[in-house]
Amino acid sequence: MVIVLKKDISESEKQNLKDLLTRRKFKINEVAGEESTILAAVGRLAMDIREVQVMPGVANVIPISKPYKMASREFKPEDSVFEIPNNRGQIIRIGGSRIISIAGPCAVESRQQMLDAAAAVARSGAAMLRGGAYKPRTSPYSFQGLGEEGLKYLKEAGEKYGLPVVTEIVASEYIPVMKDYVDVYQVGARNMQNFELLKRLGALGKPVILKRGLSATIEELLMAAEYLLSSGTDKVILCERGIRTYEKATRNTLDLSAIPILRSMTHLPIIVDPSHAVGIRDKIPPMGLAAIAAGADGIIVEVHCHPEQALSDAAQALYPEQFDKLMRDIEALSPVVGKEVVHIRDVGKKQKGADCKTCAKSEKPVCVYSGKKGAYAEMAVGHYFDGNAEAQAVNSFTEIFRAVIDGKADYGMVPIENSTAGSVYENYDNLTRFEDISIVGAVTLRIQHSLLAPKGATLDTIKTVYSHPQGLSQCANFLEGRNWQLVDTLSTATAASMVAEKNSIENAAIANAVNAKLYKLDIIKEGIENNPSNFTRFVVIAANHVENNPAQAALKAQKGEGAAPNRASIVFSTKNESGALYNCLGVFKEAGLNLTRLESRPIAGKPWKYWFYADAAFDTGIEDVAGYIQKTLDSLKETAEDIRLLGIYSEN
Repeated sequence: MVIVLKKDISESEKQNLKDLLTRRKFKINEVAGEESTILAAVGRLAMDIREVQVMPGVANVIPISKPYKMASREFKPEDSVFEIPNNRGQIIRIGGSRIISIAGPCAVESRQQMLDAAAAVARSGAAMLRGGAYKPRTSPYSFQGLGEEGLKYLKEAGEKYGLPVVTEIVASEYIPVMKDYVDVYQVGARNMQNFELLKRLGALGKPVILKRGLSATIEELLMAAEYLLSSGTDKVILCERGIRTYEKATRNTLDLSAIPILRSMTHLPIIVDPSHAVGIRDKIPPMGLAAIAAGADGIIVEVHCHPEQALSDAAQALYPEQFDKLMRDIEALSPVVGKEVVHIRDVGKKQKGADCKTCAKSEKPVCVYSGKKGAYAEMAVGHYFDGNAEAQAVNSFTEIFRAVIDGKADYGMVPIENSTAGSVYENYDNLTRFEDISIVGAVTLRIQHSLLAPKGATLDTIKTVYSHPQGLSQCANFLEGRNWQLVDTLSTATAASMVAEKNSIENAAIANAVNAKLYKLDIIKEGIENNPSNFTRFVVIAANHVENNPAQAALKAQKGEGAAPNRASIVFSTKNESGALYNCLGVFKEAGLNLTRLESRPIAGKPWKYWFYADAAFDTGIEDVAGYIQKTLDSLKETAEDIRLLGIYSEN
């Protein structure tokens, strides 16, 4: 059973509860989460749960019918997300809407081999480095690995490129020598049911990748995971690596159907090893892509700079060029499945802009925006940071999010809604997709449009008008009845730049008047927006997967270190039942939160299911803002399905 404890439970009440369960021969694991603390009580004897429900300090008791208790969806309905830090202050997260790639050679063969392999996979976008120091081989005469020497090479290479290391443990006696080198242990297919190893490994409390056995059922895989979970670790990653069948065309048969089946049965992250599954180099990339399409949280593949010289599994090791192509294909596929690829952040390198190949020298924080110089977003950067940030242009909204996550920028400025043209839906979708991003601020800018054109142009000479779709929409009244061709651009400033470059009196741009001076254009007509009360709300985003990140700093403002937070942005989905949204909105009312915006968006891959984006305003005098919002989210969980806090921040 799962016992959810009240937040105010005393230590004596907790101990009394544990004593009762111990007397009834239950094995107890205490799991302290961000939102609540639970006791997982596992035992063979039946017990009337009412005996536990009535005890002081107990909030709820959930019976679990599955033989795999802690791995089941009953134990934890939402997907688990595991955090693994690297040596660059980055928190690498596995699970949720992320795709993790783990790559490296089958076996550690030499120091230079590992440094070369780490450089290659890091360059292509791997987030973790794999390599075997101890190799369990079918033949006793095959290469068995370098042992501790190999662990040292693996760790050195991983730390040089910021990659946490993954390596297989073949026997429990190796735990003492491995513990100082390994970030994530891997249990191979042959050891999936080595229960004594699993128990000792679980007791370490470190992340473990558990591979499915050669002929293991899905339930047997989950029962093996249960050994790890019940022994102490709360970070188990399941790995489908192919099973043995009658088919001999490939090394094993990759069971991709296991991914959606496991997804319905367990909250644990699921990755796929196409290398061991098919065992044929050119067959691995398509199966890796298929795994991501099927819903896997990542892949683990073998990559060797010189496969023809590999001492182990040469036929299934990808060339670096093949791995690079696979990662680019996964990047292209990720938005289709509503996920993002995890990258290792650049350290001390912030890009100068889309058209500049040098790194920024400024000590000011870098804030990226979409468009060209003179864009409204650039003005928003200046307004929000009061000149204390360097504004840099990129080519799309998605690039803003990616630059912030990858460490190429400290902040991003993204438009979220306009008072007359409505929501910028792409950025609502980006806020859902990029879970390692938080909103840390907001600013509202008045939008004033002008018609700009090269010298000599008049309203009569113009035939084509360029602008951002929102700009065209916001000036619809002015454009109505004119026989002009309207062309969408990335931003209003981009439109001005294009018109200046074309230098034809037949072209014009709708943009802010400041662009006239920037791009040497004439102002044909000012104030052409439909409504003089035309405002765009921008949100400032920052990475939340680094130490001392701006999202944490926003809450420090309560202690006099800046403007106190007065806004929270939340995304949630509702249950499929009558009055579901009504019940969710009631939670905000009970909490005294003023909903200033509610927006719905379809959930990718789930027809007729929707995300609801809520902006809530609250009093700046609240003593513990984080606790106040968390209490609201806890109440919302009782009526909603999926919930995510997008940010707590200050907005004027």
